[in-house]
Amino acid sequence: MSKETNAQLSRREREIMDVIYRMGRATAAEVLDQLADPPGYSAVRALLRVLEEKGHLRHEEDGQRYVFLPTVPLERARQSALRQLLHTFFDGSTEQAVAALLDLSSTRLSDAE
Repeated sequence: MSKETNAQLSRREREIMDVIYRMGRATAAEVLDQLADPPGYSAVRALLRVLEEKGHLRHEEDGQRYVFLPTVPLERARQSALRQLLHTFFDGSTEQAVAALLDLSSTRLSDAE
């Protein structure tokens, strides 16, 4: 999966990837059942095909069904997403990102922490 394709997921594609990572593997019908405000079945199948073409998913045949699996382990996908977030919103600065997270936190750290 290239850096470019990782950054080019639509909101719905990200939702589908979240479902598949959460379930580990899923058919189009299973993905459809898990989506909030789901599109039609054919739209989900089309999005799964697009995600496969982009290199995010692969499929295995289970009888007449396709079962979709992520091509990248979850931890590696998380790291890639974090790198993209750091680059996009914090100019690559881990320190700025941590400071922003601490600002969101209701718990205050001591000077030692």
